[in-house]
Amino acid sequence: MSRTTDSDSAGQSDLVPGKVPVGRYRTMGCCDSNYCNGQIVFPNGTSSTSEPYYGTASNATESPEVKEMDLALLMVLAVGGVMAFALCVSLMFVMLRRRKRNSGARQILPEDSVCGASYPILNGHSTTLHDFIEMTTSGSGSAGLPLLVQRSIARQIQLVEVIGKGRFGEVWRGKWRGENVAVKIFSSREECSWFREAEIYQTIMLRHENILGFIAADNKDNGTWTQLWLVTDYHENGSLFDFLTARCIDTKTMVEMAYSIATGLAHLHMDIVGTRGKPAIAHRDLKSKNILVKSNLSCCIGDLGLAVRHNVATDTVDIPSTHRVGTKRYMAPEVLDETINVNQFDSFKRADVYAFGLVLWEIARRCNVGGIYDEYQLPFYDVVQPDPTIEEMRKVVCTDRQRPSIPNRWIASDTLHSISKVMKECWYQNPAARLTALRIKKTLANIR
Repeated sequence: MSRTTDSDSAGQSDLVPGKVPVGRYRTMGCCDSNYCNGQIVFPNGTSSTSEPYYGTASNATESPEVKEMDLALLMVLAVGGVMAFALCVSLMFVMLRRRKRNSGARQILPEDSVCGASYPILNGHSTTLHDFIEMTTSGSGSAGLPLLVQRSIARQIQLVEVIGKGRFGEVWRGKWRGENVAVKIFSSREECSWFREAEIYQTIMLRHENILGFIAADNKDNGTWTQLWLVTDYHENGSLFDFLTARCIDTKTMVEMAYSIATGLAHLHMDIVGTRGKPAIAHRDLKSKNILVKSNLSCCIGDLGLAVRHNVATDTVDIPSTHRVGTKRYMAPEVLDETINVNQFDSFKRADVYAFGLVLWEIARRCNVGGIYDEYQLPFYDVVQPDPTIEEMRKVVCTDRQRPSIPNRWIASDTLHSISKVMKECWYQNPAARLTALRIKKTLANIR
C-alpha cells in the first residue's frame, strides 16, 4: 500500500483504477508489497516503470556476495591504512632520535682538529699522557682537558682486558700509544651516573695526587647502542680491596696508605676560595673497593659518581638525581636510620669520616708485626651476611651500636695502637664528635 500527500490539490480526481497518481510535489510513503511503486502514474502520463525509483530498500537489490566483498575490501583498506600510518610514525621517531643523538655528541670537524702544533702529543710526539695533562692544565689542577682533546684521546684507545665489574658496567685496561689507561664503561641505563662522575672529576682545582687522575669522557655510538666511557689513570695494583686480599703489609706501608687516603679525603672536603675556587666535595661511597693503590703503595680515591658539592653562595648541596645509593656495609648510623640532615653539607663529610674509619680497620688487620697478621675481612664480617640489608646494618650499627673488634695484639704495637685510636674517633655514634678529615691527616702525619 502506498501513502501519498498532495501539496497543491486534492488529488483524488487523478486516480485511475489500478494506478496511484502522483502530483507535481508529492512525498512517497512506504509500500507493503513487491514493486508497488510501479503502480504510480505521473501527471504527464508516464509510469514509474519507465524511470524506476530506487528510494526503497526493496528496489535496491544486491546479492549478499557482492555486499560481503565490498565490506571485506573496506576492512582491508582500513587495516592497511592504519599499518602504513603506524610505520610512518615509527620511522619518524627513529629518525628524530638518531638526529638528536648525533647532535648531542661532540663532533670533531676538520677545522677543529686537535692534532696541530698546540697539542704535539696527538701528533705522535713522545710526551707522556701525564706530562701532556700537566702541560695543558698548567699544573693548576683545573677542569681537565678540552672536550675535543678528550674525544681524540678516547678514539685512539684500544681495549685490552676486563679488570673489574660493578653495578655501573665494566672496567677495562686500555692502551693509548703504548701507555696503560683504565676505561670505565657505563651501561646505557647508567647515563646519569656517567655524566655526574665526569662532571665531578672536571671540577675546578680537583686534580690531586691522591684523587684518581681523570683523562677523558666520551660517548661512543656504534650504531646499535651508545657506550659511555670514562678514561682515568691505570694502577696495576688495583683497588685497596684487591691489594689487601692478596698481600699483607708492614707498619710503614700501613701508615703511608692511611695518610694518603686521609690527604685525598681532606682535599675533597676542603673548599678553595677564589674566583676559580674549588667547592667542598663529599664522596658518599668511600670504601676499599673505591680506593686505588699506586705503584709506590700510596693510595688515591676514585669513583666519584655519588659525590655531592657544596654551594657556598646559597649554602646548598647538589645531590645527584641518580638512583644509586652508597654501600650499606659502610653507611654511617645517621644514614642507616635516616636522621642525617641532607640540607647541611657537613653531614655528608662526617659520614665519609665514619667510612674512612672502617677502611683504616681493614688496612690495620693486614699489618704484619712480628710475623703476626690477620686474614683480610670486610667490616662487620662476623655479624652480617656477605650482602647485608639496610635492616641488618641498622640493627648492628644503630640499635646494638657495634663496631669492628680491635684485636689485643694491636695494643702491643705503638703504631697499631695509635691507628686504632684514630679509627675509634672516626666511627663515633654522634657525627659531631668525629674527627675531621684535616685533623685525621695531621694526626697520621705525626704518626709517620
